[in-house]
Amino acid sequence: MKRHILSAEQFTRPQLEGIFISADIMRERDHSSLEERRELAGRHMGRQLISLFYEPSTRTRLSFELAAAKQGIGYVSTENAREFSSAAKGETLEDTIRVLGEYNADLLVMRHHETGAAARAAAVAPSHMSVINAGDGKGEHPTQALLDAYTIREHLDRLSDANIVLGGDLRNGRTARSLAKLLARYPGNEFTFVSTPGFEMGDDIKGFLDEHGAQWNETSDAHAAAEDADVMYWTRLQRERLEGGGVTQEQSLVIDQSVLDVMNPKAVIMHPLPRVGEITTDVDNDPRAQYFRQAGNGLYVRMALLDYLLGNEPQTLEFDNVVPLRYKLGHD
Repeated sequence: MKRHILSAEQFTRPQLEGIFISADIMRERDHSSLEERRELAGRHMGRQLISLFYEPSTRTRLSFELAAAKQGIGYVSTENAREFSSAAKGETLEDTIRVLGEYNADLLVMRHHETGAAARAAAVAPSHMSVINAGDGKGEHPTQALLDAYTIREHLDRLSDANIVLGGDLRNGRTARSLAKLLARYPGNEFTFVSTPGFEMGDDIKGFLDEHGAQWNETSDAHAAAEDADVMYWTRLQRERLEGGGVTQEQSLVIDQSVLDVMNPKAVIMHPLPRVGEITTDVDNDPRAQYFRQAGNGLYVRMALLDYLLGNEPQTLEFDNVVPLRYKLGHD
């Protein structure tokens, strides 16, 4: 049965908790003895993953590939398929996926520059292959939302009743969109969108929050938003998705010492990375800055996700039709 990961809205709360518990166990075993790591490395021996990236990536691609390697999953990879695959010759995405489907791999992790590309790939993928959306245009990045939520849970010890500030280029960034969808599943969360004209959060996400009863507001004042924030989630200017070039955001959308001075002392500062000046380097030493830990969490969350997709129990990730996860890490 095909189980694709295409959108953050697919996940239920029991499912998320199962993934997070599994990620905790994966981290523990990876940091345990060499014998434990060797046992983990044989967990999915004989399985294969294709890593197909049409856009550059550091954290997502390498963490998925290492997540595969740490569980004995073989993988092949291309880091810029837009230029270094037959896409440069005009091959359609659908034809590429059909060909890769003939190679009998179990998993396809794909990043693409076009919104909706992951769904297109899933529509033509063979029944034995799970497609994982590693970011599609301005659409979504569901596995980033998983690791982001895991980081929030780790820091706050909860995913509900929180003031979530999402700031930066919200119009063109997919990570904030997916995180808003995922956190809307938890009661009591309130969202503040911080941006400047032309970079506001899309109406579709605002509508999604309305449908799920989540409160939201928007402002251009990062300092005011920071005062009551439990989570400060910042994003960079998505220059690769802007038309015309030369567009910049105001200096007010920078987290620096002046923002730290008014911020909740128990808050967490997050960023999907890379940053390009929107968080100053002096913030790095503040204990609230967790973006490097956040990136590291991506490895273990993706290990847990691959383990789920390759599990023996016939479960699906259909929205609102999900069997809670059960992990038996001692055996398959």
